[in-house]
Amino acid sequence: MLLKTIIVVLFLLVVFSLSRALVYLLKDQQEPRKRVLYALGIRISLAGLLLLCIFYGLATGQLGSKAPWDKGPANAGPQPEAD
Repeated sequence: MLLKTIIVVLFLLVVFSLSRALVYLLKDQQEPRKRVLYALGIRISLAGLLLLCIFYGLATGQLGSKAPWDKGPANAGPQPEAD
């Protein structure tokens, strides 16, 4: 449960950082500054950390998919008998 909470928090931080970059982009049109680049750099770092957390969760089995198209051998229904 902790990993899922971390993933949600990281996602929200990515969205927040992206919105801050947009605000900086709109405010700094007259005088160019590097605030937009810094905000986007933070977003890229957070997105990388988010991907690492997702890959870690999938590798350890803490995250999984219950989608019907992801039926593997463990989730498959009864198999027809082969003659």
